[in-house]
Amino acid sequence: MGHNMKDRVDEKLCPWFKGPSLFEALDNIDPMLRDPYAPFRMPIVDKYKDMGTVIMGKSEAGLVKKNDSLIVMPNKAVVKVTSIWRDEKEVNAARPGENLRLRVAGVEEEDISAGFVVSSRFNLVPVVTQFEAQVAILDLLEHKPILAGGYRAVLHIHSIVEECEVIKLVAVIDAKTKEKKKAKFVKSGSICIARIAVDKPICIEAFDMVPQLGRFTLRDEGRTIAIGKVTRVPKKGAKSTAE
Repeated sequence: MGHNMKDRVDEKLCPWFKGPSLFEALDNIDPMLRDPYAPFRMPIVDKYKDMGTVIMGKSEAGLVKKNDSLIVMPNKAVVKVTSIWRDEKEVNAARPGENLRLRVAGVEEEDISAGFVVSSRFNLVPVVTQFEAQVAILDLLEHKPILAGGYRAVLHIHSIVEECEVIKLVAVIDAKTKEKKKAKFVKSGSICIARIAVDKPICIEAFDMVPQLGRFTLRDEGRTIAIGKVTRVPKKGAKSTAE
């Protein structure tokens, strides 16, 4: 009936409810913190040609200004920002948290894919083929009731969709004590630390660095089976965490 959406519900209908309307509750949510002074990060959602290459996405950290020199990862294409649109308005600069279109010079549209990240040249976004994560198992498939090393799923992280494999269960976390214990497999409802590998290099961040580039879901046969956050990415030049 639309009650309690914009206006508070009539006490005659819900005498037990004294809370705010939906719109009031949404208006009072604190905005998500995004660091304007952090290195620039914008995952690419789409791209097209329009007097050059135009890339679309949401800036998740840092500022971007007209004439900035940035780098598209993981293909390391150096680009110059020639125009910025925030929604439909052309601007000279934009803060994090904005939906943007950037016209850039220095890269062709066919050399960019959704899931690439526009990054500061002086502090590059990490590019990895595996990472360590805290994973909460929601509801595994009936015919695949356990998750162990070798489990394959589809990883969804910012604008990336890639097949992945759980290559190792590092530990299972006790929900009450938070104690970490070794385990060979986990079932629905468990929380674990796992190492996850992908076939192609992807751009991600640890959750505590840029949360929007470090949280993900795992899906299998069209169903979300787990949610997680990236806790550790291999350092540049470091040996694989699987070793």
